[in-house]
Amino acid sequence: MDQHNATLASGLVSSTYIQQGADALCTRRKLIKTLLSQRSLPKHGWDEDTVELFIKDAAYMDSNNFLNSVGVGEREARVASRLVAKRHFGLAHGIGRSGDVAAEQPKAAGSSLLAKMTNILVQDALKVAGMLDVGAVTVLPLATGMALTLTLLALKAKRPQARYVLWPRIDQKTCLKAIVSANLEAVPVPCLLEGDELRTDMPLLRSEIERLSPDKIVCIVTTTSCFAPRGADSLVEVAKLCRESGIGHIVNNAYGVQSAALCSLVTSAWRKGRVDAVVQSTDKNFMVPVGGAVVAAGIQDTSLVNAVNKAYPGRASMTPLLDVLITLLQWGVSGWRNVLEQREAVYRYAHVQLEAFAATINERVLTTPNNPISIGLTLANLRQVGPLSVPADQTDRNSQDSSNLQRGTSSTPASQSSRPTHVATVTEHSSAPLSCEAAELVGTSARDLSKGYEAGARNRAWLGIASEGMVPTVMGTPVTT
Repeated sequence: MDQHNATLASGLVSSTYIQQGADALCTRRKLIKTLLSQRSLPKHGWDEDTVELFIKDAAYMDSNNFLNSVGVGEREARVASRLVAKRHFGLAHGIGRSGDVAAEQPKAAGSSLLAKMTNILVQDALKVAGMLDVGAVTVLPLATGMALTLTLLALKAKRPQARYVLWPRIDQKTCLKAIVSANLEAVPVPCLLEGDELRTDMPLLRSEIERLSPDKIVCIVTTTSCFAPRGADSLVEVAKLCRESGIGHIVNNAYGVQSAALCSLVTSAWRKGRVDAVVQSTDKNFMVPVGGAVVAAGIQDTSLVNAVNKAYPGRASMTPLLDVLITLLQWGVSGWRNVLEQREAVYRYAHVQLEAFAATINERVLTTPNNPISIGLTLANLRQVGPLSVPADQTDRNSQDSSNLQRGTSSTPASQSSRPTHVATVTEHSSAPLSCEAAELVGTSARDLSKGYEAGARNRAWLGIASEGMVPTVMGTPVTT
C-alpha cells in the first residue's frame, strides 16, 4: 500500500490509525530504498518480513507472475506444483541468457535485479571479511569443484596452446577432478615439510615451469583453506612468479572467507603479483545449502570473471544466489562481522582446549602457523594391533562368508542366523591394522555377542552389522567363527 492508497483508506478507517500503519509500511520501504540506492550490505540485518517483502516485490516483476498474462512458448516458467512455486517465491525464469550468465533476462526483470544485488552484497561481504581491492564478483549456481572447472575452461580459452596446470599438492580430490574435467593435465608439485607444516616448494615450482615451458602452462592452482598439517600456499610468492612467467593463477579459497588471515593473504597476492581468480564456496562461508560458489578477481584485472560469466552455458538457477541474498540481508554488516568474530574465537578456544587434551595423553598440537582454520594433533603414542592370526580353517570360513555376503547369501543355517553365538576378532585378511581402542571394541563385542543376541545389539550397531542374518563386519572385514 503506497501513500496514495493510504489516503484513500483513511476514508474507511480513522486517518490516525491509517497513518500509523502507513508509517510502519514506509519504514520497511525505506530499508529497500536504501539498499537500492547505496548498493551495499545494510548496517543491520533485516527482519524476515522485510526480506520477504523485497523478494516478493521483485518476483512480481517477472513475466510469469504478471496478472492476466499467459505465456506461450517453451520458456515460460511454468511450475506444476504450488508448493514448489512457493519454495522459490515464484522466481522460476532463472538468470542470465545463453551468452552470459550475468546478462539481464528479458522475461525476468525481478530475478535479474536480485542476481545483481547478490553479487554486489557478496562483494561487500568479502570486503568486510578482509578481502580488499575486489574488482569483480560473480556468484555461480555451481558448487566449488564445478566452479573451478568453469574457471579453468575460461582461462584455457585465453591460452589455447597450453595444457598443464601446476598444482602444489593437497590430498583432496575435488581440485584434481576439476582440472581433469577441464581436459587439462595436472602436474602435482610436492610440498616441503617445514617443522610440522607442509609448505609450497617454490624452487621446485620454478623448476617445473622451466621444464614444461611457460607457454604450455595454463596456470598454477594454489590452495588457501586446507587441513593441517598442510599450510596455506605461499600465495604472494606464487603470484609474483606467475606475473614474471606470464602464466595464470587461480586460488582455491574454498572455505577461506571465514578467516581474516586468509583474506589478507589473497589481498596481498593480487596487489603484489598475478591472481586471475579466487574461488570460494557459498555454503562453507555463508552457511547456506550446498550448490553455489563465488568467483572473485582483484581490481587489477577482472577479465577472467567476465570470461567465466560468458563461458556458462545457458540460463542458470536463481536458487543458490537467493539463499545467499536472504542470508546476507538478515545478517547485515553487524551480523556478518559477528559470525566472523565468533568463528575466530571458537578456533582459538578449540586450539587451547586441544592443547590441554593432548598433554593428558602425551601428545601435542601440530605447529602450523600458516593454517588459521584447521588444527592437527600428533598420534606418536597410539599403539597398533593386528592383523590378528587365526587358524587356516577359520580363514577359509571367513573368506566364504565374505563372498556370500557380497552375493547377499549366507552359509549360516537359517536357524542360527538370527541368534549368532560365536564372534571372533578380525581375520588376517584385514587390509588395515586396528587401533588398540578398535581392537578392544571388537573383543568386547565378541564377548557380549557370545552371551546372547540382545546383549550384543548395541555393539553390533557400532560394528556396522546391518541386520539379522548378515555376517558382522569390522571396517569391511567379516567377523565370524
